[in-house]
Amino acid sequence: MAKLWVLDTETKGTGARMVPLEETRPQSGPESSPVLVRDKPAPRPPEAPLPIGPRRFKLVDVMTRRTLAEDVDTRTIVDLLGEARSAVDVSIYVWEPHDDKWRPLTYPEKKLLWGFRQR
Repeated sequence: MAKLWVLDTETKGTGARMVPLEETRPQSGPESSPVLVRDKPAPRPPEAPLPIGPRRFKLVDVMTRRTLAEDVDTRTIVDLLGEARSAVDVSIYVWEPHDDKWRPLTYPEKKLLWGFRQR
């Protein structure tokens, strides 16, 4: 059987050289320790999403900063928007239960609610 030759590149800057494959393999003997391979950890189960209930809203007049309504449902907030002159006259907030605070609606979200109001 013919010898297998490989390119040995571990030559400290003097260039690579061709060596028999047997010379590049580590010698197995009593001094070598066994290689331990760990299994991949089992994937974690996905966290259950928090139950989403009906959204709660807060409506604030921009000019007076007076709260016009707080902790109301979507239907009520849409009815109250019918009394406002324009979408920029009021600030609308939505309750975020996981953050435990009121989050102001973005302008596109506000315009969406504004489109449902009675004129």
